[in-house]
Amino acid sequence: MGTIRRELRLTDNPILHHISELLSKNRTPFTHLLPVYVFPARQIEISGFLSSDAEIIDGSTNDITSASIPKTTSKVESPYPPARSVVGQFPRCGPHRAQFWAESVWDFKTSLESIGSGLAIRVGRIDDILENILDYFKSGKGNHSAGVKCEVVGVWITAEEGVAEKTDERNVFRVAGMKGVSIRTWKDEKFLVDDRDLIYMTPKEIPDTFSEFKKTVGPLRDAPRKPLPPPDMLPPLPTKFPPQPTPFKVPNTLEGWISGLLKPLEENPVAMITPSYPIGAKSQHTYHGGEAYALEHLKNIISSGVISRFRDPRRGFIGENYSTKLAAWLALGCITARQIHDYLVNFEEGKTQVGQYAQGYAEGESKATSRIRLELLWRDYLRLCSRKYGCNLFRLEGFKRELDRQWKHADDIDIKQQVQNFIEGNTGNPIIDAVLREMYLTGYTSDRGRDVVAKYFSKQLGIDWRIGAEWFEYCLVDYDVSGFWGNWQYCAGVGNDPSWEVPPVRASEVQESYVKKWVGDDLI
Repeated sequence: MGTIRRELRLTDNPILHHISELLSKNRTPFTHLLPVYVFPARQIEISGFLSSDAEIIDGSTNDITSASIPKTTSKVESPYPPARSVVGQFPRCGPHRAQFWAESVWDFKTSLESIGSGLAIRVGRIDDILENILDYFKSGKGNHSAGVKCEVVGVWITAEEGVAEKTDERNVFRVAGMKGVSIRTWKDEKFLVDDRDLIYMTPKEIPDTFSEFKKTVGPLRDAPRKPLPPPDMLPPLPTKFPPQPTPFKVPNTLEGWISGLLKPLEENPVAMITPSYPIGAKSQHTYHGGEAYALEHLKNIISSGVISRFRDPRRGFIGENYSTKLAAWLALGCITARQIHDYLVNFEEGKTQVGQYAQGYAEGESKATSRIRLELLWRDYLRLCSRKYGCNLFRLEGFKRELDRQWKHADDIDIKQQVQNFIEGNTGNPIIDAVLREMYLTGYTSDRGRDVVAKYFSKQLGIDWRIGAEWFEYCLVDYDVSGFWGNWQYCAGVGNDPSWEVPPVRASEVQESYVKKWVGDDLI
């Protein structure tokens, strides 16, 4: 059994590659494979999948095996608390990311089915789902029709950073141990530089500045490992496995998954005056979730020449040259950083036809491709910082672990109003409001815009920076726990790299056009 988290891809997937290798050598110690994906109740609201008039049968699953068991109907309530942020109490995941998330999981399911496998998609807590599955097979319900016994011989899971993620891992180990099933943890390999190639023996050794970390990596273009090929075939799913436990009922279409994830957000919207979508304004992020779409987009930005024109993403508010727009796929593991690096190398050396007519083809590393690698390494560094500092990623004092300033909290009526104006994009500051409205309405805004708004909220308004960070978590489609919260710490001045600064905003025609697009002429 494989518990899938943020590795929603076939290519460069260590677990699937390992299984494929075993198959090719006829050395698989198992006959079937059950990949399971769980939409985590801590991180996304799942009450949209509650069964109406659910049949409660002695607290067991919704697999009814005997008509003689008395059935009772009751008001259905989720066994999990709402997925809300700690300080601002916003939903943890907004509509843009929820849809992209569902699309990515469904695309992975489709890919697995194309090579003889499949994916069981569930909602809840990963340890609850695991316990349900192990109990099902232990009871004999999963046996083959011919009476051949079917049992789980092992559970595999990929390790991740983050407090909630580590809690899930511990709970999975607890359940597997309790049920007497072996479990294996795999390294997360969706980043640029493999952990096995770093010099650090313990998290404490990770440098407190990015510049020092970069020195230890060596020549960046030579650092990443080669991506792994996709599997040609995988073992089939078990002939029988348990359904979604009550009180939830999960759909069997992508449309059903999107609808279920959006339902709670529509029925219990954030209390705010919603900004209207400006006529003629277009989103900078109109992409579909999933590995296939990530690879297609990567090839497109290479072939179109965008890669060769890439600039510092922290200096522009709008335009394709300021961002590859790959972050949302990277966050869910639909594509890996070393895959991107490999495509760049092939372009720089003219090894494939992708981008053969674009500027820079077969001309070696350029400033643009070097900058992209640097941005990918920055993601690596923030992930390692979250490993080093753990819970401090979410604490007011940040990585510095010292409260050397007075933060304003949202328990004062004036501060509450400031926060309300902020989430509505109604602060009176033209560029700030433009960024906030674009972000809320489309699920995306530039790195430059994010940094400027974070600095404004934390340093100019002086409000508890976590509230602003939680609002961004709700809005943005490309949320990634380590990079996202780490960037907010730097902007708020509580990160561990005091040399990092946001470039000042200066007037320009591009910025004026951007503001007019999202807030009109009333604030200019």
